[in-house]
Amino acid sequence: MASPANSFVGTPYWMAPEVILAMDEGQYDGKVDIWSLGITCIEMAERKPPLFNMNAMSALYHIAQNDSPTLQSNEWTDSFRRFVDYCLQKIPQERPTSAELLRHDFVRRDRPLRVLIDLIQRTKDAVRELDNLQYRKMKKILFQETRNGPLNESQEDEEDTEHGTSLIREMDSLGSNHSIPSMSVSTGSQSSSVNSMQEVMDENSSEPVLMHDDESTLNSSSSVVPKKDHVFIRDEAGHGDPRPEPRPTQSVQSQALHYRNRERFATIKSASLVTRQIHEHEQENELREQMSGYKRMRRQHQKQLIALENKLKAEMDEHRLKLQKEVETHANNSSIELEKLAKKQVAIIEKEAKVAAADEKKFQQQILAQQKKDLTTFLESQKKQYKICKEKIKEEMNEDHSTPKKEKQERISKHKENLQHTQAEEEAHLLTQQRLYYDKNCRFFKRKIMIKRHEVEQQNIREELNKKRTQKEMEHAMLIRHDESTRELEYRQLHTLQKLRMDLIRLQHQTELENQLEYNKRRERELHRKHVMELRQQPKNLKAMEMQIKKQFQDTCKVQTKQYKALKNHQLEVTPKNEHKTILKTLKDEQTRKLAILAEQYEQSINEMMASQALRLDEAQEAECQALRLQLQQEMELLNAYQSKIKMQTEAQHERELQKLEQRVSLRRAHLEQKIEEELAALQKERSERIKYLLERQEREIETFDMESLRMGFGNLVTLDFPKEDYR
Repeated sequence: MASPANSFVGTPYWMAPEVILAMDEGQYDGKVDIWSLGITCIEMAERKPPLFNMNAMSALYHIAQNDSPTLQSNEWTDSFRRFVDYCLQKIPQERPTSAELLRHDFVRRDRPLRVLIDLIQRTKDAVRELDNLQYRKMKKILFQETRNGPLNESQEDEEDTEHGTSLIREMDSLGSNHSIPSMSVSTGSQSSSVNSMQEVMDENSSEPVLMHDDESTLNSSSSVVPKKDHVFIRDEAGHGDPRPEPRPTQSVQSQALHYRNRERFATIKSASLVTRQIHEHEQENELREQMSGYKRMRRQHQKQLIALENKLKAEMDEHRLKLQKEVETHANNSSIELEKLAKKQVAIIEKEAKVAAADEKKFQQQILAQQKKDLTTFLESQKKQYKICKEKIKEEMNEDHSTPKKEKQERISKHKENLQHTQAEEEAHLLTQQRLYYDKNCRFFKRKIMIKRHEVEQQNIREELNKKRTQKEMEHAMLIRHDESTRELEYRQLHTLQKLRMDLIRLQHQTELENQLEYNKRRERELHRKHVMELRQQPKNLKAMEMQIKKQFQDTCKVQTKQYKALKNHQLEVTPKNEHKTILKTLKDEQTRKLAILAEQYEQSINEMMASQALRLDEAQEAECQALRLQLQQEMELLNAYQSKIKMQTEAQHERELQKLEQRVSLRRAHLEQKIEEELAALQKERSERIKYLLERQEREIETFDMESLRMGFGNLVTLDFPKEDYR
């Protein structure tokens, strides 16, 4: 935000301290207007702001480094002093707001109702008095020019004088009836009073303007006298042929006067005064340009710092976005890898399930084939045994001749039936054993397949958890690398910013020193020019003092001459006539002696005056030189102290920024390490829980399977280990 104090280009005397420091430190609020109000109060009371006679650069340092200014005079009331001190609190937080100022005793006090009217009337009276004084000076100059003119002027010159006299009367009446108020009245504003009087004349009268800055100059060799019908231009001696010019019409003249009044301003100033004012204006423009250049440099420095900060911020944002994208890419790749691993594990499980089903079917077929082969062998052996037993019975029956044939046949049939029954039982028993063997081995094979499936599940979950751990470790390594790269970038950016700030401060201090040295040289040149002018003016002053001493000498000589004449007449009256010659000679000698003494005293007075004046001038100039050197030395010391303070503050700020960055980096690293530890602990906890849950589930499945096997009557299948042929 801006302040009204900033509207004074090249005049920092109304600036608040935080406005000056804001060029280096940052922002400020509306309290700067309260400070400007306090400075304006001092300006209105003392007719100039504080430090107004000081160099603008030095004033900046004084405002920023010294205490708040106060009213110097003791004629002001305590409430006004407190009001000014209240406005000029150096710490912005302690400075009041506009609402608080409205409640101040100085604002709420009772005041006369006609104070503004009386102030305006007093100002009008003062301006009118200045107008009258300027008029009397101008009338004296005009009458003197009229009296100094040639005696053989024509009747037209007399008309010119009469017209000038009437014009002076008109100006007198206007000067006594019209005036323009002014805030400050001084002898240096007389020309402005004449300007105001001339403007009133231009508005209320159609007569020609008396003088303009390029038409009439009091010390010029020619003069222009306005005339009713013609304008005569006289040369330096007042002679020369008049060159009449026809007078324009009333409308054309009024338009010309209006144009001249808009293009020029009426003044009564000498050429030397105008030249000096132009020179002073150029010096003032030079100072303003120097201050404007300094402010422009500070603004450029601030813009460079802001541009660098924005650039570094954009670089940091781009760096963080790049790291964030890398983290997201790693997370996406990790999820994709886990999905691939899960699909691979599902495929492996499905493949293992198919292989297990095929193995189980193959195992069952092998058992069935073996059992079928065993059954065939068993049946063939039974047939052989049956034949052998049948033949043996037949032989036994044939050997027994006593047994009837019918009984033999009955006994053979019964024996066959018993043998067949026994073989049938044995076959049934074999089938039962084979069925039990088949069921038990199938159950055992299923248990073996289940255990193998459990092993595959354990292997899969371990592979998944190891993959997750590897990905997490890679992520942690990447985060640590990101943190280190961010740390390096932050340190590099801080170093770049601090280096630019120090370079700009070094350039600013160099510019301030150059401006101060230039200001010192200018002050020394001005003082040297002033001393040269005093030395040039000294002969005129000595001549004037010599003329004064000479006049005193002449007056003394006249007095002595009168006394001599009176004494001579008295002596001639009281002495005889024959002694008159002696008395006259004696008196003449006495008079000559006294005049010689006076002449000697005159010469001695002249010599003493010249010596004392020269000595006094040398001492005064030397004292001014010493005072100026002391003042410039103090300002230079103040500038060096202020620059050292700014440099120390900047270095302290850089140290604080570095410490703050180190603290932020260490805190961020600690948070990152804590996050890594927490994630590793969470991953280890997840690993333990999932493995534990898997083992518990598999154990429950095995227990359930074993319990079901027990209910089916298969006993303990864990220790089951018998050859495939051992089923009987």
